[in-house]
Amino acid sequence: MKYIKMLSLAAAVSFMFSSCDDMIMEWYKDPNKGEVAMSDLPLPLAEKIERYEVLKNYTDFKLGVGVGLDFYMNNETYRNIVNANFDEVVIGYEMKHGAMVGSNGQINFTKVDAMLAQVQEAGLTMYGHTLVWHQNQNASYLNGLIAPTVLPDAPGANSIDLTGLKNGSFSGWTRNNPGDGISVEDGKGLSATAKALVMKSSASSANAWDLQLATPDITIVPNHTYEVSFFVKSDIAGKGRISFSGLKNNYPWMDWYANGSTTEAFVTNSTWKQVVFTLNANDDAFTGASFKMNFDLGYLPGVTYYIDVDNIKVVDKDAAPTIVNLISNGDFEDGTLTGWGGWGNSSTRAVSAQGEGFGDTGYSMVLTNPTAANNYSAQQVFTFATPLEEGVEYNCTFMVKASTTAALQVQIQGANYNADYYGGITVGTTWSQVQKTLKPTKADRDKFIFDFGETAATFYIDNVVVSKNTPASARRKAKSVTIIEKTDEEKRALIDGAMTHWIQNMMTHYKDNVKAWDVVNEPMKENGTLRDGDVAEQATDEFYWVKYLGKDFAVKAFKLAREYGNPDNVLFINDYNLEYSLQKCDGLIEYVQYIESQGATVDGIGTQMHISITSDTAKISQMFQKLGATGKLIKVSELDIKVNTSSPTLDDYAKQSEMYRFVIESYKKYIPKDKQYGITIWGVSDHPDEHEYWIPDDAPNLWDKEYKRKHAYKGTADGLAGKDVSKEFSGELVY
Repeated sequence: MKYIKMLSLAAAVSFMFSSCDDMIMEWYKDPNKGEVAMSDLPLPLAEKIERYEVLKNYTDFKLGVGVGLDFYMNNETYRNIVNANFDEVVIGYEMKHGAMVGSNGQINFTKVDAMLAQVQEAGLTMYGHTLVWHQNQNASYLNGLIAPTVLPDAPGANSIDLTGLKNGSFSGWTRNNPGDGISVEDGKGLSATAKALVMKSSASSANAWDLQLATPDITIVPNHTYEVSFFVKSDIAGKGRISFSGLKNNYPWMDWYANGSTTEAFVTNSTWKQVVFTLNANDDAFTGASFKMNFDLGYLPGVTYYIDVDNIKVVDKDAAPTIVNLISNGDFEDGTLTGWGGWGNSSTRAVSAQGEGFGDTGYSMVLTNPTAANNYSAQQVFTFATPLEEGVEYNCTFMVKASTTAALQVQIQGANYNADYYGGITVGTTWSQVQKTLKPTKADRDKFIFDFGETAATFYIDNVVVSKNTPASARRKAKSVTIIEKTDEEKRALIDGAMTHWIQNMMTHYKDNVKAWDVVNEPMKENGTLRDGDVAEQATDEFYWVKYLGKDFAVKAFKLAREYGNPDNVLFINDYNLEYSLQKCDGLIEYVQYIESQGATVDGIGTQMHISITSDTAKISQMFQKLGATGKLIKVSELDIKVNTSSPTLDDYAKQSEMYRFVIESYKKYIPKDKQYGITIWGVSDHPDEHEYWIPDDAPNLWDKEYKRKHAYKGTADGLAGKDVSKEFSGELVY
């Protein structure tokens, strides 16, 4: 239908409405007919809604809409609605930290830049949402910054004798120039229980050798390459070197921190740093079969140096690899069968006499099966500390002989006796080596088993090894790890730097194009106090800046946004449920006052207003009154109104329309005109694709799932216009 000629206003109104009661009756919806569509609306009402102009024509403040980036870029109908009806767009997710910051901390602007170009081409502005929040953060990256440093023990045996440091006797170590003191102190190393070598330079110290500690002789294999490493820090900026005796060049310049810079000395500060360098055999480094190192830390006066004792390492990189044996008692040299157990067929197990191990030395394991049966009738079992990895190859070797030619089987077993079998082993009467490749087919394989029940015989087994099949360079044994926890000060500095990097780059990149921002989002608890980050079960994308930066995290955020953005940018703080919890509203206002008392400026306050048709209108009015009294710009930042059902009636839609109108009229009533930044409608339509994650099974928006205007569109337009616009409509209906 369409209007082809004008009628009198009175006639039109008479045609469209008979009475409120009649209208309610007309709006009845058969519950068996399914969802309400535009075609179900009373004909006059539907015609009215279609005759309304686009929404932005009814207001002089900024009318925004929250959008999905992909919807806007790829759905033409969606994009056309946005471009026609609104002045400003707010991207729901893709402009947040979690969406833009990669695992290395770098920011990817590509998607947002592409949308910004589209938005500007359509004549709209983009609102920045949001800089600092606790959700939708790249928490993995941020937590990684402050995670403890885990240091595996250096691969291979340590060639330097640390005994004199560990017991504090300095046996074998020489304090050539003690400065103001060289000692070993508990709890000053990398961990709270670790020892540190503490070396203090005197007030007159000026030369490297003015504070010097020499190591014991370090025996080496000529023509092998050695790696030297240690961890060092100092109370103030320091400087040091390692000099030598027993090298062709006893005062070498090194790339001490592996940063590509070869220098005479390394520098230190209050943060632990690892000095690591190589004495290369190819350079003919050594003059003999041993050498000494000198810790020369006398360059600067009045510096205290700390060197972690346990991590002073000199490792032969050309040494034969050390196999990591997953069988902790595979050579039986302690004279026991610790870790082993067995059963079946009246079999026995014992440790041999001394000298009955492989090579007629040491011990071996002795297994006796008295009668022939099934191979699994008699078993000897070792349980691994952790199950073997599924699909990974392991090398298995052992030495074995028997009292007679006999059969033997190996298996790796998991739950419910499920196992991988490696049989066909014929054992002779003299020592021989068995080699098998084990490859678990399931992740539960935690038992290594000898099946020896098939033959009546006595078996002697020695040197049992199960090791992961890795390259030789990777099979050096790591005995332990050192965990270095970062101090609270270090964590604060790292998170402070991460916030600076994020806000600086965002504000700089969008300086010419984004003029208004949510700087801090949702900082308050429901009771009006500040969130503290003390959360029992934290989501994977949650990160609480306040936990590390304290109450002033928002102060810093606003100062950074002001520093790197334009002076005239409009900077908001934003939160939800302010109309539900007036206590929270008061708390947010107080926090704004605190932020400004610390030297930052907050231009505006955003109230999200994710409400429903049953929300308390009295509280909504009170909230706007409180916000209006602040003297700040006020923005309704994320307005949507639920109908509280997946099958709404026409009456539900009428209530929704009225609530949209009420909110907008209340905003205009209680917020001074010069403080009305604007209103942002959160979302476009009720299409299920738009509500996969946000308010599913409801109908909160102004367009239905077919992108048709709903009754709520009229309520919104009337609220913006400050009147029932449809009363000005007149015309003759023609079919």
